[in-house]
Order: sequence, then structure tokens, then C-alpha cells
Amino acid sequence: MLLSNRDIVELTEWRRKLHQRPEISGEEEKTAAEVSAFLAATKPDRLMTGLGGHGLAAFYESGRPGPTLMFRCELDALPIVECTEAPHRSQISGKGHLCGHDGHMAILAGVARGLACRRPESGRVVLLFQPAEETGAGAAAILADPRFAEIAPDFAFALHNFPGLLLGHVALKEGAAACASRGMKITLTGRTAHASQPETGISPMPAVARLMPALTALAAGGTLSEDFSLVTITHAAMGEPAFGIAPGEAEIFATLRTLEDARMEALVARAEDVIAETAGAFGLSFDIVYEDVFFASDNDPDAVAHLRQALDHERIFHSPGEPMRASEDFGRFGASAKSALLFLGAGETHPPLHDPEYDFPDDLIAIGARIFLRTAYDILG
Repeated sequence: MLLSNRDIVELTEWRRKLHQRPEISGEEEKTAAEVSAFLAATKPDRLMTGLGGHGLAAFYESGRPGPTLMFRCELDALPIVECTEAPHRSQISGKGHLCGHDGHMAILAGVARGLACRRPESGRVVLLFQPAEETGAGAAAILADPRFAEIAPDFAFALHNFPGLLLGHVALKEGAAACASRGMKITLTGRTAHASQPETGISPMPAVARLMPALTALAAGGTLSEDFSLVTITHAAMGEPAFGIAPGEAEIFATLRTLEDARMEALVARAEDVIAETAGAFGLSFDIVYEDVFFASDNDPDAVAHLRQALDHERIFHSPGEPMRASEDFGRFGASAKSALLFLGAGETHPPLHDPEYDFPDDLIAIGARIFLRTAYDILG
């Protein structure tokens, strides 16, 4: 729809160019500049840059009253070594587009090309290229930027490619779409001692040994029902890498995950109680810091209805599917707009997200662009 074969070839080449030069959360300056340059040919009515960091928003106006539709993608890559043999593999050591954000950008660039050919008949479309999704900081920074009030979307839409789902098929449902999560950084502090006299110090070792299974026992996962919760220990370190020192400090990273925001607060309270009790039992002081905080993504029924209509018009197979265990900071936009996140199948046997061998399936560029363009024209004319 409005995109030629040449468009798809050029979008694919551009996606692979982005793939070669990944930038991680908060460092997306060159990626944003590349996006800005690519969008210039589509002649947006306005291009807002430096939004919430390195974010940018392209406006396509009808000149007539109507709703504002925002379609959002992500700019950032991951601090993971890519292990593919693709000719376009990452050229930046230790960094890679292993979640498909390069493909999501290409999809929105395809939407921009469609809008360049035909503006909506009413309202306006805003294409948002968001920074720092992987850390959960990007959407919050966008919303905190005073200029976001100039966007003020009535509807917000996004997609994420989804390995494990048939290529090109869509999973979409009302309600829960992606889990809330937050990183809990726990520091336990005692007193170091000589390894020959550990009794003269206060070691965090027994507390660490107790805490890791105790925290994971709080929430063991299971089916993605309303009461789903999960605690995953992702990192632990204790003392110095030496044989003559009994440790005096330890650090544990845990990721807390729930399907609903309300249940997150209860899980946090239980985890904090366990930490306080354990630290006290072994004479340790403790500190807790939260990072990578994601709200749950909850799909609005009206937004879902518009996407379903577009999928039907484009004859793209879709089913309700299941919520995603992973988190997506797109959920924050649901507080100020009717929002919906859909999952676009990357193939049943495709390497999973964040896997060193993952690469975005280029076949999804045209499909994603068709979905979003059809949604825009169905609503705005």
C-alpha cells in the first residue's frame, strides 16, 4: 500500500545500515541523525529533535481537525556481542541490534514514505523514534519533555517483532500485553577480615546464600494469568578476587516481574521485607536501588479495535495470543493516550530476542508498514 518494490529494497538496505552501527541506550546520537536524514526526503511538516534525549518526532499534517495518531519505534541497541555471519553484522564491538529495533525503525520509515505520497485527510500522524527503551528510561524521558505536550496523541500504536510466532502473523489482544518489571540492586555491607580470622569480620556470605533462593521463591512464574509474578537473580558478586580476604560486602541483582502494575508493589514490599530480615539476622546493613523500571503495557479496547480493522483490511492473519513475559516501556504512553502494542511474528524457529544470533527478518518491514499505514488511513481518511 503506497510502497513500491524499490521502496522496500531501499528500506531493507537502510535497516541493514542501521544494524551495522548500533548504539546502546542513551547514546543514540548518530542513529537519530541517520533517521533525521532519511526522513528528510518524506518532507515531514515538522521534525522535532532532541526529544527526551536523542528522540525525534516527525509530524505529517492534514491541515484539518482530527485525532493525533502516534506510531512509535525504538532507536537503541543492546550491549551484547553479535555472533551472526550476516554481511551487515554489527561493526561495533560488544553492541548489536539483537532485539530488532533497527527493523522497527525501518517500518516507521516505510510509514513515512507512505505519508509522503498521501497525507491523511484529517488530523495528523506523528512518528516517534524513541531512545533508551531497553533501560526503561526512554518513554519516561519523552513524557517528561515539555514538548511532548505539542504531540498529545489521542492514540498511540507500536509493534514488536516476536520470534516463536509464525512469520508475518500478528498476536493482538485487549488488556495485558507485556509485563511490568524492575531491577533491584541489593548491596549488603558487613566488615572485611583476614581469611585466617573470618570471625573478626562480618561476612555477607551466609546472607547471600539465603537470599538468592528466598527471593526466587517469592515468585516462581508459571502461566501468564493475572497473578503472574517472577523473580530472577541476574547477577551476584561478593568480596575481592583474592584468597587472603574474607568478604565484607556483596551485591545481588534481581529482576522482579508481574503482569499487572498493582501486583508489582506487593512483590516489591515482600522482597524488601525478606532482605531486611536476612540482613538483620547476620548483622549486615543493606541498601536497595531500583533501575530499569518498566510499567506494564495494557492495550486499550478502542485502539485494539482499530488495529484489528486494519489487519482485516490488509488480510493479515491475527489471533489474541498471549502477553509477553518481557517488558516494553511503551506501556507508559497508555497513561495519556489510548494505546495498543501488537506482536508481529518473526518465525517459529527464529533465534529469540537478545540472542547473539538474532537478526531482524526483513520480510516484516513491508508488513509492519502496511499495518500502520492502513490504521492511519482507516481512522483519519
